[in-house]
Amino acid sequence: MEESLQRLLDAENRAQQIHNKAEEQRERIIQEALQEAKTKEQHFETRIPELHNSFMEKAESRAEQTIAELKKRFDERHAQLREYAEAREEDALSAAFAVLIDPNADED
Repeated sequence: MEESLQRLLDAENRAQQIHNKAEEQRERIIQEALQEAKTKEQHFETRIPELHNSFMEKAESRAEQTIAELKKRFDERHAQLREYAEAREEDALSAAFAVLIDPNADED
């Protein structure tokens, strides 16, 4: 009986050692994960200015492109209006001269 009890005690001691090792390993893994997360967070925080600058450069580039497109459309529309005005200039001058020559011509 004493031998059985001794084997049970030995088995319990081995189980406790295994449990202790597993707990130590678990704690080590948790600490490593926390340290890795902290390192990655610090790395990200150091990259924030770089990310910000990259974002600003892209935003400025898109803004410049939009401005160029708007200017192009404005210039095209301006040219169309200028062509329209030039095409109607002769009619406008004729009508203006007619009014100047005979201001009562519209009253008929």
